Amino acid sequence: MAVHRSPGGWRARPQTARRPGARSHVVAPALRTSVLASAATLGAVTTGTFAVLVPTAGAVVPVSVDGPIVATLSANSTPLEIPAGPGSGRGLVPVATALPVDEAGDPDGHLALLDKAAGIAAQIAQLHAQEQRQQVDRARIDTLIAKGGLDGWIAEALRIVDLPQSLAPSVKKIIMAESGGNPRAINNWDSNAQRGTPSQGLMQTIPSTFRKFVHPELAHRPITDPIANITAGLRYMIATYGLDTLENGGRRSTSGTYVGY
Repeated sequence: MAVHRSPGGWRARPQTARRPGARSHVVAPALRTSVLASAATLGAVTTGTFAVLVPTAGAVVPVSVDGPIVATLSANSTPLEIPAGPGSGRGLVPVATALPVDEAGDPDGHLALLDKAAGIAAQIAQLHAQEQRQQVDRARIDTLIAKGGLDGWIAEALRIVDLPQSLAPSVKKIIMAESGGNPRAINNWDSNAQRGTPSQGLMQTIPSTFRKFVHPELAHRPITDPIANITAGLRYMIATYGLDTLENGGRRSTSGTYVGY
């Protein structure tokens, strides 16, 4: 029990009990009574032959210790204040630990990874197949160009202006309607010829149109050069009438008759 000083600075005398005819003496409480009283105050749990002091609220911690335990309670000790509330450390708080789950360890996640890998493999296979088709097409076009002639000229012109080779049949229809496939064909009877600028070449372009629309790589070639003439006619037709007109094989009347471009 804590002993406090009196206002005068002297220690207050402990209460005594007198017995008739006996000296005054201090009646000290039994050690067991003191321990149990202190234990009840601090929330201790008596286990076996000794008391364990637990500075918690509502938590019971059984302790088993072999051998004697010597505990000294100081008469002027100060109780430890433990703040309440979450995270204060008061009592035993169960902690739930969430361990990361490896996606590969999850059966569903493993199947998802397999599906993803299969999809990637299919995409790679498609890319390889596309590349093989492109290689075959390039080889075919190279053969056409090497052979020369109208099909070779059209193939090379489409390659230069970066248009798909699927347009070759439409381009050939226009050329056959304009010049009959003759790279030296000159029109001497239409309105352009009457103005002194006759249409020339496979695509029958006039000189000013040829100079404006010929592909820059072939600008040094003459208007009757088959490949240069095709590039000029293609670029002019797309710029003036759109790609649809080229795909349709040139401008046509409502009855489907070719009317030029």
